[in-house]
Amino acid sequence: MEKIIQVPDSKIMSEVFGNFDENIRMIEKRFNVTVLNREELIKISGSDKNTTLAQQSIEALISIAEKGEQILPQNVNYVMDMAFENNVSAVVTMNSGSVCVTSSGKMIKAKTIGQAEYIKSIDGNIITFGIGPAGTGKTYLAVAAAVNELRKENVKRIILTRPAIEAGEKLGFLPGDLQNKVDPYLRPLYDALYEMLGAETVTAYLEKGIIEIAPLAYMRGKTLDNSFIILDEAQNTTNEQMKMFLTRIGFSSKAVVTGDVTQIDLPREKASGLKQVQRVLKDIEGIKICTLTNKDVVRHPLVQKIINAYETFEKNNKRNNNDKY
Repeated sequence: MEKIIQVPDSKIMSEVFGNFDENIRMIEKRFNVTVLNREELIKISGSDKNTTLAQQSIEALISIAEKGEQILPQNVNYVMDMAFENNVSAVVTMNSGSVCVTSSGKMIKAKTIGQAEYIKSIDGNIITFGIGPAGTGKTYLAVAAAVNELRKENVKRIILTRPAIEAGEKLGFLPGDLQNKVDPYLRPLYDALYEMLGAETVTAYLEKGIIEIAPLAYMRGKTLDNSFIILDEAQNTTNEQMKMFLTRIGFSSKAVVTGDVTQIDLPREKASGLKQVQRVLKDIEGIKICTLTNKDVVRHPLVQKIINAYETFEKNNKRNNNDKY
């Protein structure tokens, strides 16, 4: 079977094919098809089903390129996954408007359907929970949304916080004063802010109190009005800490809570507040729980494979409790 696709112009063709035709090679390998181009035409050859899937994938990539977006290998992988699920049309029609523009002029946009729903939830709710594996953009997109709200003067300050619990080390064993001790835990939040606003602006905002970055314990006793608050790594909160945080939220504020329930570093006797909150708050208006999956991973394609491998390993272990390795 053969399919012919008309491409609008050579620039779009070049973007779809990628450097050294890497995008098209991925499609050929995944669907076992042959893809050739001549001038502004693409010809696909292969079995009926695979040729159709390849056609849908390439047409989706053309639509993405027509929006002026760069096509990266993770975009190609995602489009092919959605083609297999007969959902590639949702990729084309999803809202890919800019969430924020970084200090270097880069536009931050949703790259997956799950990310688009997450951004929509942040915009439309007072509290949004973003739950999913590493690499799905939970924290990065939340910081982008916070900066956007600050720039529009919808909030007066941004508050970023994390529980100071990590695997392997405790604060008391780290060198330096308190600020030196907590900074390593908060570094990913600083990095995202530096990209969005630039280092000089972040430093100035920190000095003026427009941005506040602190461990979760510092939130106790505060009422957070006119603020955009992000609680990151929330899987490491206890039930009591989660309740404390959520009851701090004041008027004209938004909150985003992010975490990965598969990477809990709490002691075994402590339950994760992020797990409990999914049951307690799931039906409250103004609160939205967004679940991102391995399909929303926007890092190197190998990250998605690693996540899939761990999920398979853990499922197999549940079936056979004697398999410790």
